[in-house]
Amino acid sequence: MEFHIPYGHDRLTFSLPDELHPELIAPAQATPAPDPVRAVNEALAATEGKLLANFAGARSAVVAVNDKTRPVPHKYLLPPLLARLEAMDIPRDAITIVVAVGTHHPMPSGEFDAILPEDVLQRYRVVSHDPDDRENLVFLGQTQRGTPVWINRRFAQADLRIVVGNIEPHQFQGFSGGFKTAAIGLAGKETVNHNHAMMTDPKAVPCRFEDNPPRQDIEEMGRMVGVHFALNAIVNESKQIVTVLAGDPGQVMSRGIPLARKIYQVQVPAPFDLILASPGGHPKDINLYQAQKALAHASLVMKAGGTVVLVAACPEGTGSASYERWMEGVTSYEAVFEKFKREGFRVGPHKAYQIARDASRVRVLILAQMPDEFTRRLLLNPVASLDEALLIALHNVPPGGRVGVMPAGNSTIPTL
Repeated sequence: MEFHIPYGHDRLTFSLPDELHPELIAPAQATPAPDPVRAVNEALAATEGKLLANFAGARSAVVAVNDKTRPVPHKYLLPPLLARLEAMDIPRDAITIVVAVGTHHPMPSGEFDAILPEDVLQRYRVVSHDPDDRENLVFLGQTQRGTPVWINRRFAQADLRIVVGNIEPHQFQGFSGGFKTAAIGLAGKETVNHNHAMMTDPKAVPCRFEDNPPRQDIEEMGRMVGVHFALNAIVNESKQIVTVLAGDPGQVMSRGIPLARKIYQVQVPAPFDLILASPGGHPKDINLYQAQKALAHASLVMKAGGTVVLVAACPEGTGSASYERWMEGVTSYEAVFEKFKREGFRVGPHKAYQIARDASRVRVLILAQMPDEFTRRLLLNPVASLDEALLIALHNVPPGGRVGVMPAGNSTIPTL
């Protein structure tokens, strides 16, 4: 049986023996909106009266957008939104777009064209958030869970604060979207560290929202920041817009989550002995920091001792210098757990914990563009080709074993 799996900007083709009855573990087929621009305009029009009434006196607006690691369809979402802001008599030079990088490196201006259309770049001020620039952060207090809320000063002080993004599953926040683009994407490192430390809570799992501690912490942060408006898309496996939601961030999430679950939460009848998983191609496999999510999701339905083949190009390596430094001298998964417990949670090194959590339970083979020696130092097993990975992995599948293929692993949430 022939399969295709994304790898960077390409797709790899491979075959699995029919007698293994391999299963495709993929999001539900979701028909794209026939006219994505119309879908955006209709979503905005449905809330336009409220937006105009509530913010008629606004003289400045800041729009938070995701960085290059998230495939948000900005070319459809932003132009209609920005046009409405100007129609509210907000001067064009008082509208700023801030790239919400979270704790990633600030995005260089030369890369803005990778996420934003040219006409937007020419007409509006675009800047990148920097989580380490304390002068450009403002402190808003602590959440009930003790998270210190440091947020981008430019965003916090705008008359109108807007977030743009996608609603899709997240490995420990339940779902992306809504307040998260600002509460995490525009936060200081101390804020993100405290919030993400909750990822070890048993309720911090994909597709869980209402009682998910780190996600509910984000909801509180978003209300403290005072995010006024969200424009969120739900996209299908091909990154096409399926539906668009606009309005109050909390209401956008409550309307969007059932739709996202219907597409991305996939039931399987029993655990697998082997899963070949791709994060979903570029940009979701741009680095290991992002690609790790596919391993986490595949591991949800793996038998102990089984094998996950992670097909992730990772042209930018790990995407986290702090993760790489933290792994120096660490030679086992047990050492990862011990060091992580001893030193406490930090964003970056938390990737070491997440990978060890799953790789200590299942064997991980990774096809990537990272050097073999470097990959082994991260306690992963590199392979030179998909054929090599299959030769190794299929040898370990027992008679009657179960084999699955996850071509969109970062957004597919398999459940038993």
